[in-house]
Amino acid sequence: MKASTREVKSAKIRIKVLNSIISLLGTKPFKTLYVEDICDKSKISKVTFFKYFPQKEDTLLYYYRIWCLENTIRQNKKREEGLQAIKSLFDQMATTYSKHPGLILSLVSYLTSLDRPPAPFPLKPSERTLIFPDEPDILNYELLSVPQMLEKYLLEAVFKGEIKSSSDTKELSHMFLSLLYGSIVTCHLRQTDSLHILLKRNLEYLIKGLNS
Repeated sequence: MKASTREVKSAKIRIKVLNSIISLLGTKPFKTLYVEDICDKSKISKVTFFKYFPQKEDTLLYYYRIWCLENTIRQNKKREEGLQAIKSLFDQMATTYSKHPGLILSLVSYLTSLDRPPAPFPLKPSERTLIFPDEPDILNYELLSVPQMLEKYLLEAVFKGEIKSSSDTKELSHMFLSLLYGSIVTCHLRQTDSLHILLKRNLEYLIKGLNS
């Protein structure tokens, strides 16, 4: 079903806002970015901004959803499963952090400050097709959060015998998520850009501990 002109216009505005934020942030923390700055860069009014993003932090959740979908596409193309899929997920996060450290740090800070997991920010079909125009099956991809992806990959790893821990996959996913977020924060505190190395080493230690 073809998207309406209104839906396409709405999708373009959301994408424009996100691109403006990425352009403005660089290495700066998200909290230093004002809505007025975003609106000026996007050439929209504050009324329009809050129509699509009821609060500024919703733009972080929007970015998070797009990142998760992008990773899902990549994993499906590579047909990776289990621990290899987890390693690729972590490696992609490290690559993204190297490009947009301010955005990723702000996202982790926001996600870890909430009392409960955030409600999924909607990603409409028109937005999927605009962001990923070269993906003919883009509307058919199941959109999972990072915790959901980890739980899926860990279940595969257990079935393949790559992880021998007796813990259930939800508990394991919490461990791996803590390692991911903790490594990002540690890398920032150390003021280094070696997140790839840190994540790889910490992941090896965790897997070794689970299988010992």
